[in-house]
Amino acid sequence: MNPFLENLHLYPFERLNELKKDVVTESDHEHVSLSIGEPKHEPPELLLDSLRQRSRLTDSLTTYPTTRGDVEIRAAISRWLRARHGIDVNHESEILPVNGTREALFSFGQCLLSGKADGVALMPNPFYQIYEGAILLRGTEPYYIPATEQVEFESVPEDIWQRAELIYLCSPGNPSGAVVAEDQLKWLIEKALRHDFVIASDECYSELYYDESQPPAGLLQAAVALGLDDMRNCVMFNSLSKRSNCPGMRSGFVAGDAAILESFFLYRTYHGCAMPQNIQESSALLWADEEHVVANRAAYRAKFDAVQPILSETFSTKVPDGAFYYWPDVGMDDQEFARELFVRENITVLPGTYLGREVDGINPGKNHVRIALVAPLENCVDAVTRLCSTHAELQS
Repeated sequence: MNPFLENLHLYPFERLNELKKDVVTESDHEHVSLSIGEPKHEPPELLLDSLRQRSRLTDSLTTYPTTRGDVEIRAAISRWLRARHGIDVNHESEILPVNGTREALFSFGQCLLSGKADGVALMPNPFYQIYEGAILLRGTEPYYIPATEQVEFESVPEDIWQRAELIYLCSPGNPSGAVVAEDQLKWLIEKALRHDFVIASDECYSELYYDESQPPAGLLQAAVALGLDDMRNCVMFNSLSKRSNCPGMRSGFVAGDAAILESFFLYRTYHGCAMPQNIQESSALLWADEEHVVANRAAYRAKFDAVQPILSETFSTKVPDGAFYYWPDVGMDDQEFARELFVRENITVLPGTYLGREVDGINPGKNHVRIALVAPLENCVDAVTRLCSTHAELQS
């Protein structure tokens, strides 16, 4: 067996299952899950219509898809990047379709990291555990950057930057929803060029933001603004899962530095991860349509507007700049709070310590919980109201 497998940590939701094991709720309320970032809004009708086409499905089932993907989906993604970020990305050499960002973020680390003894890969802490898994399974040393709210890039010692091979970035962030500003992205790109490491920017929440007039900047956008038309050392990942409410379709893309993507493409030809033809065609339709994305943002905005007044009476919260999470400090053991909330109210949230790692005796997720506003609006309002009542009872 791969000796690095033993370095992997139990996945957060496995830990959550263990926490709830043999626990029975006392509540008569229907269960409300606020723990997992799984969009529950209705998928776009144009997607459903596309997937229903029998001829498209038949052709897909009788054809091996190509690893690079058809020109139609890559061209659609290129046009979206032009419209969204104002950048020209070559669909022939600078874009690869992938089966959701999760598989690509993981395999990218396996492909890029050298495995040499003094190599380091960085990530925010707390974080999406796929980053850590990719790093550990390659036998590389992880470096956790404090990020309870914003990522504290300036706290990283110079010797770590010098040893760095890769940094995983997430903006808007999971779990805080914080956005990395364009000036910060430029600062990080200049570091990457100086020390020759690669930035892997997870932008799967990029199309979920509260202020319609302030879409988050992207890594490639910042690179081009710096004059790096070749987007050197910069690779971004995005997906339709959150943007278009279709996490089960597993469709996304990787874009950026052509030399890096060519090596990643070679890796993927052995990886067996080509996107099915009908999914490619349906994905191209979604990347070309913004109407459903605007409506999706409005639906999340309505939830935040309804929940924020309730939550702020109990916790020091503000509406996050992006994503669909709240990340409150509950002022007590987060696992105990999550367990009691389930027992008393049949509501599931994710303990913050499951999303972080202890460094120098501190886990930045301690006493926090992640609340995902993915349930219908009325369920979110009801669940958050009962969550706040439970907190008051536990504090009394």
